[in-house]
Amino acid sequence: MSLKQRLTDDMKAAMKGGDKERLAVIRLVNAAIKQREVDERIQLDDTQVLSVLEKMIKQRRDSVSQYEAANREDLAAIERFEISVIQDYMPQALSEAEIDALIEAAIAETGAASGRDMGKVVGVLKPKVAGRADMGAVSARIKARLGG
Repeated sequence: MSLKQRLTDDMKAAMKGGDKERLAVIRLVNAAIKQREVDERIQLDDTQVLSVLEKMIKQRRDSVSQYEAANREDLAAIERFEISVIQDYMPQALSEAEIDALIEAAIAETGAASGRDMGKVVGVLKPKVAGRADMGAVSARIKARLGG
């Protein structure tokens, strides 16, 4: 089952179950997907839907940090709930050891030796970790590993 179909089925289940908060988040996700499809005049596949979900999670994490800085725990809690619902549709996250192994393999594959080669390593890793790890954290680990 595609992610879009799963979202639609979950939206129907949330409507029938009266789960208004979850329904609202699923509708936000569907709206973001539909907006991208209309803007680009394409039908999104699961990989592209995952990129939309990643972007939504990143936006909400940024909002949480801003709300916490402003002592608005009520709004931060709403954003955290939205993150948890969106993450239900993301693939299983990679462990620290798996990320490190992928980084080592990418460095070996590209022959990267310094921080200047970081772009090559990120280019190889990005499709492998898409939706399964935070690329910001992965980039920081690559940078530390390459000493750049």
